[in-house]
Amino acid sequence: MQLADFIDFDAIKPSFPGGNKRSLLQQLANLAGQRLQLESAAILASLTEREQLGSTGFGQGVAIPHGKIEGLGRIYGLFVRLAEPVDYKAIDGDPVDIIFLLLSPPNAGAEHLKALAAISRVTRDSATLEKMRGARSRDALAAVLIGADERDAA
Repeated sequence: MQLADFIDFDAIKPSFPGGNKRSLLQQLANLAGQRLQLESAAILASLTEREQLGSTGFGQGVAIPHGKIEGLGRIYGLFVRLAEPVDYKAIDGDPVDIIFLLLSPPNAGAEHLKALAAISRVTRDSATLEKMRGARSRDALAAVLIGADERDAA
């Protein structure tokens, strides 16, 4: 699976407001709810429930909040870069500025894991992370993500 299979490229945000972790998750749930025409409260509840199991801040300034959503017909991903890093309680203790939101139907176990793996492959590469942080527009960020996707597929 590749990012292009599930990332909503039209919703990429190059300078998303963060605030704190709770307000960030609320804003992400609101954006995903609007894009998917689903209740943002259900999305927020799923994300919050997952965060209670342990932080989805995976290190190097990257977080991958994710959850299973009733009524969702396909795997869906959002990418945002924060205007200011947020204390996300990441495993390395560093603040987070790159967010991949991943939502899946409840029965999409294997596909959900494949999508997480696709995100992980892209975010493990420090040169790609640097390019993400340097990109100034939605189109530039999309190009970085597509380029990383293509490199990983080769």
